Amino acid sequence: MDLSNSSHFPASQSELSSRFTRQVLPALYLLVCVVGVVLNGPAAWLLLQVPSERPLVVYLKNMVGADLLLLSTLPLKVGAELGLGGRGLHVAVCRYSAVLFYSSMYVGIVFMGLISLDRYVTFTRRTASSSTSSSLLRRVGVARLLALVTWCLLLLSVLPNALLTSDSTSLPDSSSSSAVSSLPDNSSSSFSSSSSSSSSSSSSISCMALKTPLGLQWHRVSSLCSVALFWATLLLLCSCYSSIARRVYRSSRREGGGGRGACRRSGRSILVLLLVFLLCFVPYHACRVPYTLSQSPAARYTQHTRYILFQLKEGTLLLSSVN
Repeated sequence: MDLSNSSHFPASQSELSSRFTRQVLPALYLLVCVVGVVLNGPAAWLLLQVPSERPLVVYLKNMVGADLLLLSTLPLKVGAELGLGGRGLHVAVCRYSAVLFYSSMYVGIVFMGLISLDRYVTFTRRTASSSTSSSLLRRVGVARLLALVTWCLLLLSVLPNALLTSDSTSLPDSSSSSAVSSLPDNSSSSFSSSSSSSSSSSSSISCMALKTPLGLQWHRVSSLCSVALFWATLLLLCSCYSSIARRVYRSSRREGGGGRGACRRSGRSILVLLLVFLLCFVPYHACRVPYTLSQSPAARYTQHTRYILFQLKEGTLLLSSVN
């Protein structure tokens, strides 16, 4: 089946956009960008002063780097959504900016999982005999290797989304319309589309319309694989932190009243970490699969259902960028 000719990949996303995606989201993304730079900039500078002598420091540096890379893509996204830069900016956002956004998001998620694993290994080191695997995970060299592998695998997996987003023949001339698209999901997923023009019939071009047939297939597979990666990381976080909490509780019971205060503080810290992760990422990944399936040529979704899924995906994606 020729995916490029399917009516399920319209050249215009104007039927799916709304006031929320055209006006509210760009302002919120701009706010996220400013606040994120203010918070992550000093954190990055401080981390650079800390020697990478522990795996935790290695993971934190890479996670902050991924956050800053994600934030650097937001101004381009906002500019495209506001109709700035014309067709050139739109194509650049579809091919490159979206790839960096989703790569950075999933790199950050993976490093959160690695941090939870490192905390588990560090905590259990004093309460259980060290195995060969736990000893390896405490080595800085192994942490650096895991960081390098994480970046390479995720970047290589999304690189085709940039290379296969090359069919620009369906883009109208910039003089006839203002090209602003919804970014492709998971390195080529769609952000909200919006365009402001003097005519009432202005439309926005979907990044999916720029993809080659192979690019459409890769987009779907990479999106589903990224969702699977997220749920695996969530399982790792819950497993590690729940195990730590149980061990802290047992230790506090043996120590009596003196250790209960520390147990409560540790429990609150773990609970906050899990709640932030759940609130920021679970809503987006819960609606990611049905949204991806709705883009399939074989899907029989009504236009209203596609509209609802698009609004949910765009709103929950904002939560993911807040983390």
